[in-house]
Formats: sequence, C-alpha cells, structure tokens
Amino acid sequence: MITSVRVVAAAISTVFLLCAAAEPLQKKKKDEDFTQTLEVLPDPPAALPAETARLGFLSAPLSTKGLLSQQSRDAVKSLVKAARGAQFIQIRAYVAGTGDLRRIQSIVSEYFTEKRLSLPVLSVVQVGALPVEGAQVQLEAAVQSRKPANPSGLVFASAEAQSPASVLERLRAALSAAGSAAPLRVTCAVSSAEAMQILHKAASSAFSGAVFTVHQAQRLAVQPVSACTAVARLSTPAAGGVRYLPGAVAVSAPKLVLAGAQLAFRYQESDARLAFQRLEKTLESASSSLRQCVLLNVYPLSPQIASLVAKVRGEFLDAARPPAGVAAPYEGLPSLDAAFALEAIALPSGGS
Repeated sequence: MITSVRVVAAAISTVFLLCAAAEPLQKKKKDEDFTQTLEVLPDPPAALPAETARLGFLSAPLSTKGLLSQQSRDAVKSLVKAARGAQFIQIRAYVAGTGDLRRIQSIVSEYFTEKRLSLPVLSVVQVGALPVEGAQVQLEAAVQSRKPANPSGLVFASAEAQSPASVLERLRAALSAAGSAAPLRVTCAVSSAEAMQILHKAASSAFSGAVFTVHQAQRLAVQPVSACTAVARLSTPAAGGVRYLPGAVAVSAPKLVLAGAQLAFRYQESDARLAFQRLEKTLESASSSLRQCVLLNVYPLSPQIASLVAKVRGEFLDAARPPAGVAAPYEGLPSLDAAFALEAIALPSGGS
C-alpha cells in the first residue's frame, strides 16, 4: 500500500514539474512569434502642398561615423532637430558608395513614424562622391515654418556650364535678373573631385548665408559639367504671382506643390513619355500639372538618357513658361532597372 502511494506521489510530482517547465517554453515561443511580426512602414507621399512664404531649407552635416544606415539616421535626427518643429515637406538624399539606396526610405519612414511626424516627399539618387572622404550620404530638406519668412515669395534658378566658375556666374546672373534678395539654398553637381573642391570654396563666398551642398554626380563622367540649382528670397513680389525668366522663375503665388522623385524604366521614347505621364498624374492628384512647373530636375544615368528626356519633355511643359532645373547624369537610382528620375515643384492649377 505504501509503495502504491509513493508511486502515485512520484507521478503527480513528475506531471507538476513537466507543466512548470512547459509554461516558460510556451511563453518563450509566444514571445518569439510576436517579435517576428514586423511593422509595415508607411510610404512617403508622392506630392505635398506648401506655403511659399513659409518655406525654409536645411541640410544635415556630413558624417564619417559608421556606414550608410548609421549616417542616414544621424542625418535625419540632425534635420529634425534643426527644423525646430517645422513641418517637413521634402527630403532629398545624395548617396555615395555602394550601400542600398532603399534603406534611406526605410530609415526616414521609421524615424518619422516613431516621432509621430508627417512624412515628407522623398528623392534619392546615387552620386559618385561627396566632399568629405568616408561620408556616404548628404541630406537636404525643405520645411514649412510656423511663421512667414519669404513675404515677397521665392525665385528658383538653375545653371549649367563646363567649369565651376562659369556655372556660379550664370547662377548669380539668373538670380539677379529675377530680383532675388537672399539665396537660401544652392545645390551643385560636378563631374570631378577637383571641381567639387573648387566650387565648394567659391560658393562659400559667392552665396554666404545660403545652405550649400555639392557632390560629384558620377565617378567617371563622360564630359566635364557643373550644374547648380538655387532657391532665393525675392525682394519684391512677382507681378501676377509668377514670372518666367531665362534660367529662373520668380514665384509670389501663395502655394506650391512639391513632388518626390518619379522613377522611369527602360530606354525608349515611349518609356520616357510614360514617366512624364505618371508625374502628371501625381501633380494632378495635388491639384497641379506639369505645365505649372517652376522647377523640374532630371536625374539621368547617362548623357544619352538625358537627350532622350529632352526629346519628350516638350510634350508636357509649357514652352512659353519653361521651368528652371538641371539634367546632369548621375551614378544610380534606388531601382537597378531605372533609367532616370523626375523631380518637380509646381504651382497649383490657377496658382498664377
């Protein structure tokens, strides 16, 4: 009898121990299953409206700490801190090296979602090099501040030339003709590391006070080129709300629409035409159109693709009111199949 009791007690003890051991295993399995569920990050918007008078421009300092992901996170944090609560409208990323360009969108979406900030439109292109060795990403941003800073409006200007000195001279002339009071941002692409250093030094004195960034667009450029775009504050309002000049557009209209980079695939005229049609639909969704463009930047991967885009763009733009913008060849785009990208700033329909 005693033996039977002992057997029963031992069996009960064994069952208890097995149940106790199974509980943390089940809990651990549930925890593992939970951590495997990844949050789906939102995509950046294709286009956003902004008030012309409240637009401001920022750039993150270059860093050599870590690789692309860490440098990108640090740059985004720097921009958010510098914005001081202003709403982000656009972020443009120039990525050097061989890192995955798609990481930029993931990092921007992740950080902005975590901080409960509204996502900006996004443009990402690969460049040949940045001014600081070891730096892998340069971020620029357009933000909408709480208070008006450009009461008379903005001027968007662009220039292309073979030498850094010539491009700065042309850019200054375009800004002056449009009635600019103070440059706010100057962005330049060049074809060599030497030109990058020359332009960086020259622009620091020519456009003091402006946010200035420069990059080598391709590692092995086919021909020398320096291409710059600039945004400046107008000294007096543009008559009628908008004024088109050679190489510049002065805008005093109250609203603008900023569109992120629209990728184009394959290399036929029909493919280029399709990219413009997609950008047109994007702008239409924001109550704008390509014929209302004040700035159209093209990021082709070769001079031949740039020529292809030039053949097609006239079908979609107003020849009497050409936008500012550049089309220097770049190193790469976020998709390996992409041939070029389009990036636009436009007036809302009837905005002029």
